[in-house]
Formats: sequence, C-alpha cells, structure tokens
Amino acid sequence: MKMSKVENKKNFAYTAIFALSFVIVLFLVWFIYFKPASTAIYDWVEYLPFVNAGLNSLCATFLVLGYYFVKVKKVELHIKCMSSATVTSGLFLVSYLLYHHYHGDTKFIGQGLIRPTYFFILITHIILSVAMVPMVFITLWNAFTNKVEKHKKWARVTLPVWLYVSVTGVLIVAILKNFNY
Repeated sequence: MKMSKVENKKNFAYTAIFALSFVIVLFLVWFIYFKPASTAIYDWVEYLPFVNAGLNSLCATFLVLGYYFVKVKKVELHIKCMSSATVTSGLFLVSYLLYHHYHGDTKFIGQGLIRPTYFFILITHIILSVAMVPMVFITLWNAFTNKVEKHKKWARVTLPVWLYVSVTGVLIVAILKNFNY
C-alpha cells in the first residue's frame, strides 16, 4: 500500500524530530558529564542555579496559565503562554549550559532521608527531561502545522511531563542549596 504525500511528510517530520532530539540529548550528556569544566572563574556563575530555578518557575507558571487559557477557550492567550514557556525553557537551557561549562557538575553530599529523596527527584527529572525533548518538539510541530487533534493528543502527555521537569528543577536547586553540607 502506497503512503500519501501527507503521511510521508508526517513520517519525515517525526523522524527528523526524533533524530534532532537524539543529537541534542547526546550533546547534553557529553557536555554535562564528560566535557571538563572551564578553568575560568567568574563570580556570576554562582548565581546561575537561582537563575535556572527562576526560569523553571516561570516556565511552570506559563504552562499552567497556558493550560487554563486553552480550557476557557482563549486560544490566543494559550499560544502566548505556551510560546513563553518554550522560550523560557530555551533560556533555561542556555543558562544551564553556561553553569555546567564554568562550574561543572555539583556533587550532592547531604545525608539522611534527604539523600534518597534528592536522588529520586534527580533521576526522575533527568529521565523525563530526556523524554520531554521530542515530546515538546512533536507537540509544537502539530500546533504549528495546525493539526489540532494531534496537538491535543500529544499535549495531554507532554504538559504533565514538562510541568514535572520544570517543578523538580526548582526542587533540585532548593535541595542542593539547603541540604548539601
């Protein structure tokens, strides 16, 4: 059975999204865990975890507002909020990469119940952030190509994952800054 041009375009788009996502995730793993940190020391780098937490908080806020606006049929406000969430996530990624470039990885030395709690949050955060990359791209692709039903289907799964990753990003910074001694 022959595929239509529409199906071929969809398959190509999804394949490109998964390939791009794979490359992005590979780059991030290399950048965060294998690339040595810069030897340059700058005072402003120590503030980046708070910038990251702020950007994650903003992203979560935009996601919740975007969900609310689509539920009350204010589509233009939904689009603005979800676009803002996407931009905020992009800015977070830039800030996160800057921090890891200049600071390197942060070791968690906290003890007691907070230790397994922290690692549970961190591990689920990492796994879901990896899964989130293609999910966000596919959800946005369906929105931009006006495939409303597919967009809704993907958004129902993407939103809670994206929200979890944003909120746990804030929690990770809070735990590191309050229990890492």
